[in-house]
Amino acid sequence: MTYNSDSIRVLEGLEAVKLRPGMYIGSTGYKGLHHLVNEILDNAIDEYLAGFCDKIDVILEKDNSITVTDNGRGIPVDMHEKGVSALRVILTTLHAGGKFNNDSYKVAGGLHGVGSSVVNALSEKFNVTVYRDERIYRDEYINGGIPQTKLIKGLIPSIGKTKKHGTCVEFFPDEKVFETIEFKPEIIRKRLKELSFLNKGLTLTFYNKRDNLEKEEFCSNEGIKGLLRDINKNKEMEIDDIIYLTNSKDNIEVEIAISFIKDFSENIISFCNNINTIEGGTHVSGLKSAYTRVINQYARELSILKEKDNNFEGRDVRNGMTALISIKHPNPQYEGQTKTKLGNPEVRSVVDEITQNELINFFDRNLETLKLVIDIAVRSNRIRTAEEKVRGNLINKGINLAVNGKLAHCKKKNPEETELFIVEGDSAGGSAKQGRDRNFQAILPLKGKILNVEKENIVNILKNKEITTLISTLGCGFGEGLGDDFDIKRLKYGKIIILTDADVDGSHIRTLLLTFFYRYMPELIYEGKVYIGMPPLYKVTKGKNEKYFYTDKELENNLNLNEKGAIIQRYKGLGEMNPEQLWETTLNPKTRVLKQVIIDDSVICDEITTMLMGSKVPPRRKFILEKALLAKIDIWYHIFVVFFYFQNIKKKVM
Repeated sequence: MTYNSDSIRVLEGLEAVKLRPGMYIGSTGYKGLHHLVNEILDNAIDEYLAGFCDKIDVILEKDNSITVTDNGRGIPVDMHEKGVSALRVILTTLHAGGKFNNDSYKVAGGLHGVGSSVVNALSEKFNVTVYRDERIYRDEYINGGIPQTKLIKGLIPSIGKTKKHGTCVEFFPDEKVFETIEFKPEIIRKRLKELSFLNKGLTLTFYNKRDNLEKEEFCSNEGIKGLLRDINKNKEMEIDDIIYLTNSKDNIEVEIAISFIKDFSENIISFCNNINTIEGGTHVSGLKSAYTRVINQYARELSILKEKDNNFEGRDVRNGMTALISIKHPNPQYEGQTKTKLGNPEVRSVVDEITQNELINFFDRNLETLKLVIDIAVRSNRIRTAEEKVRGNLINKGINLAVNGKLAHCKKKNPEETELFIVEGDSAGGSAKQGRDRNFQAILPLKGKILNVEKENIVNILKNKEITTLISTLGCGFGEGLGDDFDIKRLKYGKIIILTDADVDGSHIRTLLLTFFYRYMPELIYEGKVYIGMPPLYKVTKGKNEKYFYTDKELENNLNLNEKGAIIQRYKGLGEMNPEQLWETTLNPKTRVLKQVIIDDSVICDEITTMLMGSKVPPRRKFILEKALLAKIDIWYHIFVVFFYFQNIKKKVM
């Protein structure tokens, strides 16, 4: 194989997007598909942030295409220095946009300049209509960005007159790119609702014409205070009041809403320029440090803490806290392309100062709320003392995994080369231990269902044998909220694979494990360490030929195998497979199917976790009854699918 100058390929225009779509939108599954909508929405929202737009319409058309219309200024159509209309440049050139300086947009969500052009590249049809300067302009594209509108001396010709202003984008995703092109209305709806809270006074309207549903309008003048109420609607409140703080400094706008629920963990959801920074960042750090400092200050002034007493720790004062922080920044810097963690160092000090000053102002006016907040800290401090005693006992005793016979170790020690399969019970554990590759695959059987951590305090969680065994096996500490020693660098395995039976109990166990990881070790999910193993549901035998199918739909699509003479076996448990079958279908990296667990939206994930796993029964009953009417398989599987978003991982990568 030769390697010379002829081997070097230069990708022009939108070719790079078409060749590697996942680099730009995350995946080609549901997440990536809906990312297209968000990219266009971000552009419309930026017009609102600039003060030129107050209404955005989103239409899910009957043909499953999307139309997004705003009443902003309209994309510029005049001549660009490249010799063609600015509109054509924006739609066909990566990293082209009006957000790379502060002249056009003071604050913007999308700063990479890839939004509209990427959507164009990944669409079968893409049309933009601009209403600007009392004229109408339309630019049309097909097959991933091939222009259909003829330019006149480099400009988009006007097709009529209008009094309107704004931009209308219509696109139909390319079915050759995506695993599915069927949009989920609920995902779009929830995003629009969220955006209405994050942008006071902005009206967002959703028209679901595909399903012939009534239009829904979202508008809020409460800001994130209203969003916090919505998040807490299915939770038991510890304090009725919402602590609401807002101010700005150095062109950074800060908005914070804090509440306390009857729970044992903290949940801080953060945004920067309307983007959900699911991994937090410097704005969250500033909020935490200032809040802890102010509560300790008041506790000493009120003699709750004596001179000899230690200060409350962060987890004391934030126990049961649900908080939202939203900032607007003219030049946000994110750690990574995915924009999941804010990195601006100056943000921490700004948020810290605003939180401290505004929090003092709030408590000076609301002394009863202050008393309740300090009571939470005192109570949490006592719980933490009891927890540390339990932790100390666990550490002193240790958990000899080799002795108790649960964990089957693997030979390799490098985490980048190893995998841990969490399996259900001794039967599956026995088959998995025999069928695995002992060099890099470890097996941990769990006996029965682990504790539902959403309903328990930390002390009871740490007394649960299955959870402590799991914590010890992973080796990265007790996790967020379970102590201060969580460190993902100490994780012993590169992949944590949940492998349970394809029945109700198996799906429930998966959900319980995901709840534990999400609430107390979320970094494992953020870093892409958690996977779902997908064992086959069916084995079809016809003569000497055998074939495995992983879904009902997959079986239905292979009717030729269901003809006379074919024997169909439905697997209910992993223990029904012999070790060779388990290796061939589920363990072998060359043939298996894994799904990576990802958190796409912190608000949605928190809401669903609380609803499905929390203590309030009515919301859960309502959800199950609604979904049961649609279910073709076990209801717990539907719950599990809704619970987290999954990204399909190609077999060869695993």
